[in-house]
Amino acid sequence: MSPTSPLTIHTLDPNDRTAAQRWDEFVMACPQASFFHRAGWQRILRDVYRHNTHYLYTETDGRVTGVLPLAHVRSLLFGSSLTGLPFAVYGGVAASTPEAAQALEDAAQALARRLGVPHLELRNVQRRHDDWPVQDLYVTFRKEILPEEEANMLAIPRKQRAMVRKGIKNGLTAEIDPGVERFFALYADNVHRHGTPAMPKRYFQALRDEFGDDCGSAHRAGPRWQAAVHRDELLLPR
Repeated sequence: MSPTSPLTIHTLDPNDRTAAQRWDEFVMACPQASFFHRAGWQRILRDVYRHNTHYLYTETDGRVTGVLPLAHVRSLLFGSSLTGLPFAVYGGVAASTPEAAQALEDAAQALARRLGVPHLELRNVQRRHDDWPVQDLYVTFRKEILPEEEANMLAIPRKQRAMVRKGIKNGLTAEIDPGVERFFALYADNVHRHGTPAMPKRYFQALRDEFGDDCGSAHRAGPRWQAAVHRDELLLPR
């Protein structure tokens, strides 16, 4: 048996499509990775928001063994940070071995010190270090979609289920929207009414252009929402 080559750390070139494909192949196979770990986010963060990105990955014997997408955010309002990943629900390390995960976190901390940022933020799905500071501002809900329609209905609390049945009875339908115009109109109006500036329309268009059918919006007679598909999950950010 040939000896295993040492683990090495690399930075993904945003213009290297071959390396990006290898990155994404790892992401799709790694249980810890999410839709927000995909390489296409690097181009969106650079092209739409002009953030410098640092997409770190490890290799052993020519195989990708871990990824950590990072962006250097410099904001007049929120200050400077190295974040994995801004404008994303999740981020942080996704690795196939503990050694790769540790190497990536060490590299991220060294990079944060080199950039002189006040803090490094990793948006892990699961907490990795008990002694690291944690923010619990957000909550993740996961629900299995069952094969039987009625079983899914019965999983909805009684009062909300009655409203769903009422909508169905009155002919409420939904359809996938290939564009972003109708979605953005409702989204911008909603965030403005809450006193929050809207993200630019070109951001949502860039998501559609980059991820194609894996990222789209749906609308009905009233509310509209945007969703993403990753492996066997449908993500509905709130």
